[in-house]
Amino acid sequence: MTDRSPEMTAASTLVIPGRRPAAGWQRVARRLWQLRTATLSAVFLVGLVLMAVFADFIAPYNPYEGELVDRLKPPVWEQDGSWAHILGTDQVGRDNLSRLIFGARVSLAAGFLATVVAAAIGVALGLMAGYIGRLADTVISTLINIQLTVPFILLALLFIGAVGPGLVIAGYIAVNVIIVLGVASWPIYARVIRAEVLKLRELDFVTAARCLGISDGRILLRHILPNTVNSIIVLSTVQVARFIITEAFLSFLGLGTPPPTPTWGSMLADARQFMFDKWWLPTFPGLAIFITTLAINLFGDGLRDWLDPYSRNV
Repeated sequence: MTDRSPEMTAASTLVIPGRRPAAGWQRVARRLWQLRTATLSAVFLVGLVLMAVFADFIAPYNPYEGELVDRLKPPVWEQDGSWAHILGTDQVGRDNLSRLIFGARVSLAAGFLATVVAAAIGVALGLMAGYIGRLADTVISTLINIQLTVPFILLALLFIGAVGPGLVIAGYIAVNVIIVLGVASWPIYARVIRAEVLKLRELDFVTAARCLGISDGRILLRHILPNTVNSIIVLSTVQVARFIITEAFLSFLGLGTPPPTPTWGSMLADARQFMFDKWWLPTFPGLAIFITTLAINLFGDGLRDWLDPYSRNV
């Protein structure tokens, strides 16, 4: 064994002048800059949520009422446009901007609430299938495979066509639409969580918990479920965007939130007959759907990189 020289000791503890370990907030700021696309998407989504929540105070007009004398007014930058209706009006004189703002409520509510329903069912069944195994795994896996053989859109159409949009809460939350979207999507969560649990249940900390006599329910809730949260969060961002598009599609077909509640999908449906000469009618709700789902997907990608930096190298 050799003694370390004073020079080596001094060199090993040398601190470069002007270089200090980054503070916590500096590391966070640097990380946010690296993920600036996701950060900008998050800012946009927060603004959209606030706009939807406070739509009653932000919208310049009542989205349900219009004046026939103002019908089919173009946006402000077009000839005959005016600042009274910045994005123009529809075929019965209703303000497009106000309807877009209130339509955000429907899309966001459907996206987030349907995701909660799908996650609640899928995570619970995925935990059971992966941890209990045997008969439970066989039955749940069979249900997953059967449901995944039917296209998601077709399944949603069949369910909604059979039961209708159902009760509408607060004027814009169609209960049946949300339940159907969630029930039609739980297998995605169940399959992902089952795969995670199959790996986690063989790890040492789970084995140690069993040896200590901890109940299976406590192991699932306290030890296994927290280790699947990252996967649940990332998957949920994808599902929110998917549900927003699906709700718009159902509303376009007249199977979503019933009128007169404004939705982006129903605005597209109303604009079909004016598509070629009144371009602003289909363009603005279409852009709203596109930009919102794009922002959610970009935020989801950034969130995945934040939670699992190594995934960027895969």
